[in-house]
Amino acid sequence: MKIKRIDHIGVIVHDLPAAKEFFRDFGLEVKGEWEMEGDLMGYATGLDDVKVACVGMGAADSQTWLELIKFYSPSAEDIQQPLANTLGIRHIAFAVEDIEALIFKLKTKGTYIFSEIQQYEESYKLCYVRGPEGIILELAEEMK
Repeated sequence: MKIKRIDHIGVIVHDLPAAKEFFRDFGLEVKGEWEMEGDLMGYATGLDDVKVACVGMGAADSQTWLELIKFYSPSAEDIQQPLANTLGIRHIAFAVEDIEALIFKLKTKGTYIFSEIQQYEESYKLCYVRGPEGIILELAEEMK
């Protein structure tokens, strides 16, 4: 038995169109869009009366998707934002080219950049930004 690859990462969002637009501006492509409801969704989530809309997004040359999921039922209105030290996934890291240009583009779109570009040893330039729904992205450009 072997793991072949990470297939996708699911991210629950409140405003699906805004999240989709952010990640398109960021540089990901829409790979698919669909809605699901019924018994399979209830079984998979452990919830009753589930209806979701999904947008699968990814880099042009990647098989791994970022799956943005909007729950229509049950509502996620009362979910609170986790703190930075809450257990679980805290950020999604992207390997990027020309981090300075990407940060400039994101700033012009109003994205919150909460760390300046930092250099890690002689290997990477790193920066953290907050996307829609509080999603933290780590941007990493390998130095050559």
